[in-house]
Amino acid sequence: MSITLAFDVYGTLINTHGITAILKEFMGKKADEFSHTWRNKQLEYSFRRGLMQNYKNFAICTRDALNYSCAFHKISLTVEQKQVLLEGYKTLPCFDDVTASLLQLKQSGYRLYAFSNGSRAAVNQLLECAGIRELFIGVISCDDMQSYKPNPAVYSHFLRESDAKGSEAWLISSNPFDVTGAISAGLRSAWVKRSDEAIFDPWEIEPTAIVSNLSMLEKAIEI
Repeated sequence: MSITLAFDVYGTLINTHGITAILKEFMGKKADEFSHTWRNKQLEYSFRRGLMQNYKNFAICTRDALNYSCAFHKISLTVEQKQVLLEGYKTLPCFDDVTASLLQLKQSGYRLYAFSNGSRAAVNQLLECAGIRELFIGVISCDDMQSYKPNPAVYSHFLRESDAKGSEAWLISSNPFDVTGAISAGLRSAWVKRSDEAIFDPWEIEPTAIVSNLSMLEKAIEI
C-alpha cells in the first residue's frame, strides 16, 4: 500500500514568521508581535470567507490582514512598504528540518503532495524559492474549490486530485485546525508541534500522531 502525504505549506513547511526580517526594518522591536497578528488575522479571514461563502483568494486575505495589523498596532506603512512585505510573503524560507526530511520520505516511497490554502501559482513559487518543489508529485490548492481548510470539501478534493483513499492518506500540519479538519473528513493526520508552547485544541478529535520535527515523521506514521 502506497501512503500519500499531504503537507500543509504555510507554517508547516514554510516559516511564515520569516517575514520578520523585513518587518524589523520597518518597525523595529514591534516586528514579532506584528507578525503574529498578521498571521492570525490571515487565518481568521480565510475562515470567515469560507463560512460566508464569499471567496477571495489567500493573497487577498493576506493583504487585508496586513492592513488590519497596521491599524491594530497603530503603525503607518507606505504603499511601497506594504508591497515589499507582500512580495516577501512569496519567498519565505522553509524550516531547517524540511528539505532532508522530505527527501528521506520520498526515497522511502511515500507519495508527497503540497496541499495549501494558497493558490497553485503562489505555492509553486514559494516551494521553488525554498528549493523543495521537485520533491513533490504536485501542488493541490484549496483555491480550486473556492474555499478554505477546514471545509471538508477541500480534503475530499485533495483525495480526488491525488487519487488516494482516506485510509491511505495523511495530512501533515502544524496547524491544529487543519489536523482536526482532516481527521473529521476521514484522513489521518500528524500534528507538527513546532513550539513547546503550542496547544492542541481540547476537542474530541486528537491527532493520529504528534511530532516536533519532520525528521520524526516516518517513524510516527509507520503502519
